[in-house]
Amino acid sequence: MFGFSEEEIAQFGLTFGVGAFMLYMVFIIFQLARESKAGRLGTFVLFLALGFGLVGFAAKGVIKLFIGGA
Repeated sequence: MFGFSEEEIAQFGLTFGVGAFMLYMVFIIFQLARESKAGRLGTFVLFLALGFGLVGFAAKGVIKLFIGGA
């Protein structure tokens, strides 16, 4: 499609699509903290608990990059 192979489209989706989805999830956590009037500690706990999975997912990619190379 438009001169791109299936592999190139999939790679683009994995890098930018998943990255955009993760940023959107951070926005959702922030909205949740703001609408619930969680305060500073509550916001920190929300980001710690709900954002921990995002950090783990990103760390997995970085670790794979260092171990396996490019």
